[in-house]
Formats: sequence, structure tokens, C-alpha cells
Amino acid sequence: MKRNPIIAFFDKSEDEIRASLSHHPVFYALIGGIGIVLFWKGVWETAEYFTILDGPTSLILGATITLASGLFVSFFIGDSIILSGYTRQKKIAEKTEEEVKKDVGLNEAMKAQLDRVEKELAEIKAKLNQ
Repeated sequence: MKRNPIIAFFDKSEDEIRASLSHHPVFYALIGGIGIVLFWKGVWETAEYFTILDGPTSLILGATITLASGLFVSFFIGDSIILSGYTRQKKIAEKTEEEVKKDVGLNEAMKAQLDRVEKELAEIKAKLNQ
């Protein structure tokens, strides 16, 4: 299926920008923070056009939407923080670039090993079905 060229452009741009900014975490956080604040400012000001969305109604509606979509915990706490707490690992922001590369390499090695095991299981299954 052919991708929309506009979506492909923004997808490629996002990958390049993320890769560049990941080497400068404080600047990345600053840029991201500004973007998030401006986004929520727009949401807030748009919501003001709807008089039914007073404080308590907004709170209940927002909690219901985020709980129903499964975003409540992951948004306010974050999956990586929960997982790092279970395993007593450093948060990704506290890791050095070498530690992150080591983790990526370990994940790739585990994936390769799992792929090999899946292939062997498929071969065994095929032999059993003969």
C-alpha cells in the first residue's frame, strides 16, 4: 500500500528530528515542553467555547476518557517509570548513551535468539505433522 507523501514526509522528518534532539536531552525537554504547553493551551481555549465543560464536568469527563482508553496511568506515571521501578533500573534519562546502546544491543540479541527459537519450533512442528 502506497503511503500518502505528506504523511511520509512528516514521518521521516519526525525520525530525523528525534534522532538529532536525543543527543541533547535538556534542549529536547525544553522544545517538547513548549510544544505540549501550546497544545494544551489550544485545547483549553477551545473547551472554553463549551459552557457545559465547567470544572467538575471536565474532571469527570477527562478521567472517564483516560481511564476507558487505558491512558490514565501511562500518562501520569509512564510505562518506563513503572517498569524501571519493578526492575530497579535507572530511568532512561539517567542512563548514559553507552548504557542505552548496550540495552538496544541486548534487545536485538534477544530478538535474534527468539527468531531462531521460533524457526526451530516451526521446523519441529512441520516434522511432527508429516
